[in-house]
Amino acid sequence: MTSDTPSRDNPAPHEPQSYEWDPRAPEVLDNQIAAYDALRARCPVAHSEQMGWSLLRHDDVLRAATQTRTFSAVVSKHVAVPNGMDPPEHTVYRTIVDRYFTQEVVDAFEPACRAIAADLIAALPRDKPADIVNDLAEPFALQVQSAYLGWPERLREPLREWTLSNRRATASGDRAATAAVAEQFDGYITGLLDERRAMGDAAPDDLTTRLMKEQVDGRVLDDGELVSILRNWTVGELSTISAAAGIVVDHLAEHPDVQSLMRAKAGSPATLDDAVDEILRIHPPLISNRRVVAEPTEIGGRQFEPGERLTILWASANRDEDVFGDPNEFRLDRPREDNLLYGAGIHVCPGAPLARLELRMLTQELLAATGTITPDRAATSQYASYPASGFAELSVILGSVTEG
Repeated sequence: MTSDTPSRDNPAPHEPQSYEWDPRAPEVLDNQIAAYDALRARCPVAHSEQMGWSLLRHDDVLRAATQTRTFSAVVSKHVAVPNGMDPPEHTVYRTIVDRYFTQEVVDAFEPACRAIAADLIAALPRDKPADIVNDLAEPFALQVQSAYLGWPERLREPLREWTLSNRRATASGDRAATAAVAEQFDGYITGLLDERRAMGDAAPDDLTTRLMKEQVDGRVLDDGELVSILRNWTVGELSTISAAAGIVVDHLAEHPDVQSLMRAKAGSPATLDDAVDEILRIHPPLISNRRVVAEPTEIGGRQFEPGERLTILWASANRDEDVFGDPNEFRLDRPREDNLLYGAGIHVCPGAPLARLELRMLTQELLAATGTITPDRAATSQYASYPASGFAELSVILGSVTEG
């Protein structure tokens, strides 16, 4: 990371401070969270060819996420329902999407979700190294997503491979590769939609079939809209939930005090949810989203004009010392509204109730099935690289439950 302006100790008069940086530099990819912390300490905004202008501070990120007239979510020519839309179009589609994540719908999924978590945890070894990424986090995300939407088991492995391909394409910045990956996903989903239509009234009464019957302006959603919605849900589930699961397990292993607290409070859903949210504030599972400047505005002393690209770095904002003090300190008394884990404004994650349920079920079952969770000091953990977060490799020791 190099400065393209005078130093903070000797700034030029009236000249805003900003930095050029390389999001793909080895020191960034090795530990994104630490890199963003260091960058945030140097400047309010930083520029790169890959991300445009990155917003690093909590106040700026919150503003970009909530002021839709100034910061547009329409960042691509491709349809993105509804996360790539602005009002009033966004409002119509978001109303549809929200119906699939009501508390009633999510609560009905609890038994199935708990069973998936319990089965995966039961299969993990005890008192010797357990591969958390490959044997728990990723299969958990795949299985709960498929179960929630009513997708067949045969799609799990293709979707797992697709998730990896999607990350590689996004990280490369290769538009042709990104388009090819998107087309691959479209093929999986349109095939599934065609199967449902061919089944007619015999199609399963699940969330996917129900979504196919939704209407906008008196017409049913077309395949482009359906695929876009389902792609958004899939990326959120497979990438973010798997990352979050690994982060939670790692934090429990590395912080015995937090683990003891959560074991004591495992029967309190509200406390457990707050604890998981705080762990995921400390190590955010979602790195960023994009915006485009829609009207002239100023951020961090720099003037921005319409058309300039922005990256809102949740992974930096949620660790801003001006809001959280020591960003690594685990605290349950922080104001909930400060935690941007699920975003903010009209684009706040619609699946937040589902994500909280899934992570609570996983955590409760993990704590109930183990006596201890400790780091595997013989193995080296590896952080995931952009655009993923969490861990690429993580091994811990799950201690057996002792009698008495």
